[in-house]
Amino acid sequence: MTALGRLVTAIVLMMAAGCASTGGHGPRVVVTTNILGDVVRAVIGDQAEVTVLMKPDSDPHSFGISAQEAALLEDADLIVSNGLGLEEGVLRNVEAAGYSGVPVLAVGEGVQPLRFTADRAAGHLDPHFWTDPRRMAKAVDLIAEQVVANVPGIDGGAVRAGAAAYRAQVERLDAWVEEQVATIPPEARRLVTNHHVLGYFAQRYGFQVVGAVIPSGTALASPSTSDLKALKDAIHRTKVKAIFADSSQPDRLAQVLASEAGVDVKVVTLFSESLSQRSPGAATYLDMIRSNTRAITAGLDGR
Repeated sequence: MTALGRLVTAIVLMMAAGCASTGGHGPRVVVTTNILGDVVRAVIGDQAEVTVLMKPDSDPHSFGISAQEAALLEDADLIVSNGLGLEEGVLRNVEAAGYSGVPVLAVGEGVQPLRFTADRAAGHLDPHFWTDPRRMAKAVDLIAEQVVANVPGIDGGAVRAGAAAYRAQVERLDAWVEEQVATIPPEARRLVTNHHVLGYFAQRYGFQVVGAVIPSGTALASPSTSDLKALKDAIHRTKVKAIFADSSQPDRLAQVLASEAGVDVKVVTLFSESLSQRSPGAATYLDMIRSNTRAITAGLDGR
């Protein structure tokens, strides 16, 4: 064998050994939701392959995955999930991968989750923590820690630097939201949503949640006639100006309720549960919070 041939053979053997030691692929992180997928990519950069299971403009409560995507979970170095019961359609797959030894970070469990306080969801943990940027800043740190601890070949210093830079953006976003909310009179800070999705936002920025068209923490539930009547009465009593409906869910019920409430109520679309390919909209987490803040501010102060 020539010297060139021996060199080629050595390179091939080294590549094969490298693939064998990492399960046939480079460093891989699989993320369930597209909101967290955007954050994970910002933290990791190009140091690992990041696979996001939830497509843009999807409902996190009901999206499903293919057999091939389920196999990616089993072969991941780390799974990043929202947790707290959000990803109902893929929970079984995530749990199976965890049982087989794949590290799983359920981010929502580590950011001091709130409990729902009203309607059918009362007492259950609220999974929608990302509507509070301060909790998302905490999530950034949790993600960085688990990436450094579990993903092979990662430059820990670079990951921590990426996390610090992104966290600074989230903290600036939080300050900006606070400034925008300050333009809304305190007595006008009342929210009605398609389902209970803005509890963290309300707590962070001093809003009252009047109610939800679907009185549950998931849009998969259905409201009863008595539920709609109770909400209609609350809207009339508090004189709210808008019903906020998620972009990934049909707003037919919100439109019907708005027309029957007996007050001047408009339906405003939010990107509250999924990133979106619409423009302008919510291509990133930072964009999503900015877009929603502008929509809420305009919806409640009459602009």
